[in-house]
Parts: sequence; C-alpha cells; structure tokens
Amino acid sequence: MNIDIILVLLALIGMIAALILDRLRPGMVLLTVVVFFLCVGILTPKEMLEGFSNKGMITVGLLFLVSEGIRQSGALGQVVKKLLPQGKTTVCKAQLRMLPSIAFISAFLNNTPVVVIFAPIIKRWAEAVKLPATKFLIPLSYVTILGGLCTLIGTSTNLVVHGMVLDAGFEGFSMFELGMVGVPVALAGILYILLFSKKLLPDSRTGNEEEDDENHSGNLHRVEAVLGSRFPGINKTLGEFNFTRHYGAIVKEVKSGGETFTHNLDKVVLHEGDTLVLWADDTFVPTWGESSVFLLLANGNDGTEPVSHKKRWLALGLLIFMIVGATVGELPAVKEAFPDVQLDMFFFACVTTVIMAWTKIFPPKKYTKYISWDILITIACAFAISKAMENSGFADLIAHHIIGMGSSMGPYASLAIIYIITNMVTELITNNAAAALSFPVGLSVASQLGVDPMPFFVAVCIASSAGFCTPIGYQTNLIVQGIGSYKFTDFVKVGLPLNLIVFLISVTLIPLIWEF
Repeated sequence: MNIDIILVLLALIGMIAALILDRLRPGMVLLTVVVFFLCVGILTPKEMLEGFSNKGMITVGLLFLVSEGIRQSGALGQVVKKLLPQGKTTVCKAQLRMLPSIAFISAFLNNTPVVVIFAPIIKRWAEAVKLPATKFLIPLSYVTILGGLCTLIGTSTNLVVHGMVLDAGFEGFSMFELGMVGVPVALAGILYILLFSKKLLPDSRTGNEEEDDENHSGNLHRVEAVLGSRFPGINKTLGEFNFTRHYGAIVKEVKSGGETFTHNLDKVVLHEGDTLVLWADDTFVPTWGESSVFLLLANGNDGTEPVSHKKRWLALGLLIFMIVGATVGELPAVKEAFPDVQLDMFFFACVTTVIMAWTKIFPPKKYTKYISWDILITIACAFAISKAMENSGFADLIAHHIIGMGSSMGPYASLAIIYIITNMVTELITNNAAAALSFPVGLSVASQLGVDPMPFFVAVCIASSAGFCTPIGYQTNLIVQGIGSYKFTDFVKVGLPLNLIVFLISVTLIPLIWEF
C-alpha cells in the first residue's frame, strides 16, 4: 500500500465522518477533500476543475430552473388536487389513486419541489377526510425516489453517473434506458407500499394545534416551516438564535427527529429538516416563501399565487418539449440528420431554461435563488474525488478485495457487493458522494474481471438513489419527517424491507439487461 492510497483512505474516512456529523455543508466537505488531494499532488488543477465543466453537473443546475418553472406555474398543485379523492375513502384507495401518478411526475421533475408542493396539500386533505397524514407522507417521499429511478433526469445521481460514464470513455445512458430496471423496481415498491405501509406506518401524531388556536387570535396564524441548509441558526439553540428578531414570528413548537418539543424551547438545538410550528402574520409566507432558508412553508393555503392558464400550459408544453426532444435526439436517424449538433438532454435543458426565463415562467432576475449551489459543488467535487481514487490506485485495491470476496460467483457477486456498499454509504451521506465513491470501484472491478462495466454503472445509479432506511438518506425524507412527526425508527421499519426489495430486483435484472 503506497503513500497515495493511505492519504486517500484517510481523507475519505474523514469525509464520511464529517458528512455524518453534519458540521459543514456537503459541498464544502467534499471541496476540502479535493483541495487536500490537490495539495499532496494526487490531483492536478485540471483534474480538480473538470467536474465544474461536466455536462451532467450543468444539466442538473438547468433542471433546477425547469422544475422551479413548473412549480411556479401552479401545474403541480392542480394535479395533486385532482388526484386526491374527495369524500369518504380509505388509506389504500387513496394511495392507489395518488402514488403511481406522483411516481410518474417525479420521473421528469426534481423530487424536492414535488414533495414541497404535495406534502402540505396532502396533509390538509388527510385531516379533512379524517385519515392519518402519517400514512401518506413517507409513501409520498418514497414514490418520488422510486419514480426518479426510471429516467436519466429523474434524479441528479443518474446524471452524475452518466457524466462519469462519458468521462470514462463509454456511451452514456439514454433517456429511458434506466427505466428497464427502474420501472419494475418502482412498480414493486409501490405495490409494497400499498400492501404494507398502512400496518407499518404510525397513526397520526398530533401537536398542540388546537390549544394554540384557542390561545392566539388577531392577525397571527399557524405556519409550519421546514428548515433548509441555509438557515443561519443550524446547530444553534433557539436561545442562541433569536427567531422572532430575525423573522418576526413566534416559535411555538419544534419537531425534530420524530420528537415534538413544546417546553423549554430555548434549549432545543436546530437541525436541517426540523419543522418549526410558528405563529406569524400574513407577511411571513410571501416574504420568505421563495427563500432557500426554508425548504417548505405551509400556512393552510395553497401556497401558490394564481397563475394564468396560458402560462401553465406553456410550462407543461416546454417540459414535454424537453423530454420528447431529448428522447428523439438519441435516435440514429436524427444523429445522422444533424451530425454537427448533439441533440441530447443538455441541449434541450438549455433551450427550455432560456425560453422559461424569457417568458417569465420563473422570475429571470432571481434565477440564482432557485439553484442548489451546494448540490452542484458536491457533484463537481465528486468527479474529482472519483479521479483521485483512480490516480492513487485506491479504487483498484478495493476492487481487488471485492473480487476476492465474490471469487466463487464471479461478476454477479461483485455486482451485489458493490450495490450493498453503495446503498449503505448513501444512507449515511449524500447520494452523489456515494456515487462518486462507488463509480471508480465498479469500473476497476469490471476491468480486472474483463467484463462490460455497464452493469456496475447501473447498480451504482440505483443503489445511490434508493435511500429509504434513514431520513438523511434523501432530502425528501427529511422534509416529510418533520411534517409527519416521524421517528427515525419509522423510516427503518418501512424502508428496510423496501431497500431489500429494490436490491433483489436490481441485482437480478441488471445482468439480464446489461450483460457482463
């Protein structure tokens, strides 16, 4: 084991520990590791910066704006209202009606805005029809993840791995190629949720809403706020961070890690994903509704201003244009007809974003607010970390041990081992970082075995996105945890069997579709 391998190993251990402790944002943690690799000579400046110009990373940034345009058009809010059954119904019937459609939507849009829009509407609807909201919010998060597995643009991780595949000199994924395993996985996952979530998920956990309603009047009303990564009071107590002074609202309740705090609030430490129950005036939501300080604000209203039907249909038309264009652009006949222009997802995402900006489907002067820069920095640094693992020989070393563990069963066992490792890592840290760690190992395993690496690339895509066991495995899990007052164990109870189902289907189908 040479000195470069030791340095990479120590840096990766430190990175995983820092991500778990959550002292800094993931982007800064990964950037620190990349700068360290630059300082010790494992990466060149060119290799360090290549991720920032990668088409996959830039496509993710453009899709943030496309998703924001769809969100501001009001189209998603109208969809979810039509999906929710009115009048008397059951948990199973309601889930059957809404979950497949939500999975389909999330296959083409960023998962976070889908959950941000749907979660408060579904919660209010559940209360109105006297069904436990807890039976719907974790399923909402899970089906957005499952839907994201079905297309190239369904989740940022697919685009990240796609970019790494291209950088490695292989042909990337087409728009619906991952759907060959993603669709069966999604269907099985939805069936599991329909059959077992009612028994496994808790009944409603209520706070002090009624008591608060009696004790407050006038212009103040109840608002639920989910804290985002840019909230300035993260890892501080409410006593240290004066919320009322900063935002003009009174904190009445804090929901954190499945626990609800209503007393001694000054001693409660705030974390990303916590839900604060506030008493605020009518200006709070309009003022902070578009801020990245909060992941979600719900005040009992629709949360979106009325939008003209013309703009709504234009937004949906542009989304369809982008999807169809990127799909048709991959056809051999189209490639032959336009040899000088690469009509891929990057091309159509660029065109769609610019049209949305000029038609003001999203406010063009505020476009930088809608991009999650930390995710983009995380993705760019993930490419550099992956390169460092290759340069140092660390990826080859890990691949050698994986092959040794599954020597009797060949590539099939190695595929399963890489899937399990990737999935375990993604439950603890960010999904894009998990993909960055696993991709070079999968490539090295395939090289040492002398087989096609594509099955390993697909396994990394699925495993790094299928984070169901923990609320930190995926951001949408964090959002619904506070709104539904879920405990950590609720995710384990429902998510662990789902992780197992996705694993079994994936490692069975992947080698059949993408042969070694």
